Amino acid sequence: MKSLLRKVIKPFLPKYEVVCTTYQVIPGLPVNGNQQKHTFGKGSSEEARKFYVKVINSDMTRTMAPVEVHLKRRGKTIEQQHFGPVEELKKFNIVYKG
Repeated sequence: MKSLLRKVIKPFLPKYEVVCTTYQVIPGLPVNGNQQKHTFGKGSSEEARKFYVKVINSDMTRTMAPVEVHLKRRGKTIEQQHFGPVEELKKFNIVYKG
């Protein structure tokens, strides 16, 4: 009975994604922004949250500053974390790759 109920409800659950944006600053050139999206299926909130926490707690993410990480549900940001001067960089002309 529970498996049948899960099959019926699953198409109506939201999709999740974790977006990690790293910024590269080279004096005299526009700021480069590299976005990486990791999408998760419908109803996989636990998996997405675990991955988000894993990315935030990673030493690699903290040393690659400036970095911006977002956890999104249905395209809306639920949680976000910034490492480095991200807000100041957003004022400049940013060229996104990826």
